[in-house]
Amino acid sequence: MLSLRFKLSLAAIFLVASSSFSSETDKLDESILSKKRLEIFDLSKEKIEEDSSKLKKDWINPITYTYSKVYGEVYDTEKSLVSIDQPIFKTGGIYKAIKYANAKRLYSHLDLDLQKKALIKDTTTLLFNIHKIELEIEKQRLLVKNGEIDVERKKEQVFNGFADTSLLDNAILDTNTRRNILAELIYQKDELVNQFNTYAEGDYASFELPKFKLLGKESFLQNNLNILKSKADISSKNDYSWMIISKYLPTVSATFDYTQYHTTSNPSITDDSVQNYGIKVTMPLDTRTYNDIQSTRIDYLKAKLDFDNVILEQENFFKSKLSKIKMIDSKISIAKNDYELYNSLLDVIMEEKEAELKTQSDVDTLLNSKKIKALELKILDLEKQIELLDIYSKIS
Repeated sequence: MLSLRFKLSLAAIFLVASSSFSSETDKLDESILSKKRLEIFDLSKEKIEEDSSKLKKDWINPITYTYSKVYGEVYDTEKSLVSIDQPIFKTGGIYKAIKYANAKRLYSHLDLDLQKKALIKDTTTLLFNIHKIELEIEKQRLLVKNGEIDVERKKEQVFNGFADTSLLDNAILDTNTRRNILAELIYQKDELVNQFNTYAEGDYASFELPKFKLLGKESFLQNNLNILKSKADISSKNDYSWMIISKYLPTVSATFDYTQYHTTSNPSITDDSVQNYGIKVTMPLDTRTYNDIQSTRIDYLKAKLDFDNVILEQENFFKSKLSKIKMIDSKISIAKNDYELYNSLLDVIMEEKEAELKTQSDVDTLLNSKKIKALELKILDLEKQIELLDIYSKIS
């Protein structure tokens, strides 16, 4: 009966571990950030939209209004002038300007998404680490208990003449070391909570941990924000280079001037208003043309080369995470075997205790050790989730 009371299956451990995670899977939740930080990102999005809209209209020249009142020796003149000089054909420049604005908008949004995901990832990692250190604190408390049991056992052995006092001294020193580690862990938890409160709003206990699954390499690369951002950079630099080329090609503009005379004493001006309109063709002849065009083309070629580097970086990042996860899985497998070993040993110790061959302190020590292994399994599961979190913070 006593052995059944202390029997705890691996399935039960992982059921408890899983219950600490949210039912939502494979998702970074932005609600972990404080409202003010989210508002900053929302305002940044609005600014991107406004800047993009402005960029799309850059090819449209403003309508100029001029008011003047001139006092002359012979005649005084007061008039208003409305002037329009609007390009209607820029050898592809208008089309490329709109394309460039769209590509720049996409690039800016992807860059903002990366910043936002990085902040969510950092805050969520803090949340994982808080839960992880709580388990480590619980584990350390059990180690302290085992140390205290060992000190009592060594005391009895010394008093009964079965052990040297140096063994008791070592047991006391080991236990105090464990107490100091426990104090440091409690301090580290407070530090993590303070850091978490810098970015999040509300008590950390009110947030549920997400649960992530391993992505395939192809899916990771297809949805990778860094790669998508690099693609958008290539597109924007290509469109911009064509805009620069068109700047040095013929431009056809429509012109219109409207003059309204308010007052004038000049007898040669017989009409209150005068308007002129026409077509104008311009083509700049600039000694810097070649350099300007080549500079933008070089930026475009650099962006294409950077794209290959970004893909390589993300592939190696994914490989490194897979290796780390594989290592953690190996540790989990070892911890499972150790846990099963403690289970079987506990059954034997309980039987020997009932036969008065072992003491209650032997049972308590082994029971604590088994609980420690159960906590190590949960800690390793959290470490694996942190690695998966790093992967998900890179994808759209």
